Amino acid sequence: MKSKGLLSLLTFSEKRRDLLLFLLEQPSTLTNIRKKFDVSSPEIAPRIREMESANLMYKDPSTKMYTLTTTGKIIAKSFRPFVDMVDLIEKNEDFWNDHDLSGIPDHLLDRLADLKDCDFYIDKLENVYTSHKSFLETIEQSHTIKGVSPVFFSTYPQFFKHLAEKDVPTSLLLTDSIYEVVKTDYAEDLKTFNDGKFTDLYLIDGAKVAFVVTDVFFSMSLFFKSGNYDPRTDLICFDKKGIQWGNDLFDYYFAQAKKI
Repeated sequence: MKSKGLLSLLTFSEKRRDLLLFLLEQPSTLTNIRKKFDVSSPEIAPRIREMESANLMYKDPSTKMYTLTTTGKIIAKSFRPFVDMVDLIEKNEDFWNDHDLSGIPDHLLDRLADLKDCDFYIDKLENVYTSHKSFLETIEQSHTIKGVSPVFFSTYPQFFKHLAEKDVPTSLLLTDSIYEVVKTDYAEDLKTFNDGKFTDLYLIDGAKVAFVVTDVFFSMSLFFKSGNYDPRTDLICFDKKGIQWGNDLFDYYFAQAKKI
């Protein structure tokens, strides 16, 4: 089968695609395949034959298990990131289409599929501050906190002063304009934070993304393409890959920061 035939085989059938990725995890019997996809043998048998004809899988005569061929494994490993990326974007196409993604470096845009298990939280405008309170309560459950903030909420200074007093390791990267607001209007809170044993404050020239990453979760919000910040929509991850992606995003901005 020609390569364009393989592409059609996998992209035009969700069952064939899912079967390929399922067998990438481990070989399986027909019974387990039927249970996994909740189908009868007559329903799944044609898909299996098509995959066998394309040399993507075979039935091991000794174990009676369906297994990917070497070609099937190569294709499945390359195909999974594409499928994960599509699934992520389809969760909330408006989020990716309407927002400015320039705050995310290219090497992390290439790994956007790492966020496939993240969820989107969208609040009604009148609930923004209530949800923000819940967000801070979630942060307080964390043991290490790192964040980048090009936006200001009046609850931030008091909250992060509280973290400093509790000796929670916290690193914050603020844009110049946000730092000026804090320094002018919340000088005492700022001093308490700076005097903390485990707190660090840094300045960055600018950022088109606001996020927090902790040992528990990663949360990110973006600006609209118009330049206005979107306070209502957050992408939140609690899985290891999503948290690692958030840590790598922090490292990208940290490399550009100047310590106060």
